[in-house]
Amino acid sequence: MAARSTSMRFLAATRPGLRGATLRTPFQRRGYQTAAETNVEPPKSKLQQLWNSPVGPKTVHFWAPIMKWGVILAGVADFARPAETLSLSQNMALLATGAIWTRWCFVIRPQNIFLATVNFFLFCVGFTQITRIFLYRQSVKNDPMKAEAEQAAKEEGQTAKSIVEDPVGAAKTAVGKN
Repeated sequence: MAARSTSMRFLAATRPGLRGATLRTPFQRRGYQTAAETNVEPPKSKLQQLWNSPVGPKTVHFWAPIMKWGVILAGVADFARPAETLSLSQNMALLATGAIWTRWCFVIRPQNIFLATVNFFLFCVGFTQITRIFLYRQSVKNDPMKAEAEQAAKEEGQTAKSIVEDPVGAAKTAVGKN
């Protein structure tokens, strides 16, 4: 019984001290002033902020998008090319690269809005070119001139085959037609 009464006396003696520490309101807590509050730096200019930024000109996060604009300009220059000469696989790669990396630019730290902008435009160029390719292929598929051209090519192929098989007969047939 003596052990129990000793522990009870100990708890009873420490209770006010514990209550004071845990139940103290924020206004009763002591405030501490640090040296950081007194040494406030003057605001920097926009140029200094850009220069010292985590995505500023001193980092690869700035120069990679600058170089990637060249890919976009090459894609924009392809707008002048006929759609039948464009590569679907190349433009699919531009579209996929632009979409994936635009999203990734918002996930990584530091967030690079400049790189996201470049990748978004890369997506737009790829999408525009793929649309041109599909519209061209659709127009060729439904073109009546294509059927006529295929028929003419088939006739020319048969004529060439007959000339190879029987040159003398083909010559007589050609003379007889005139």
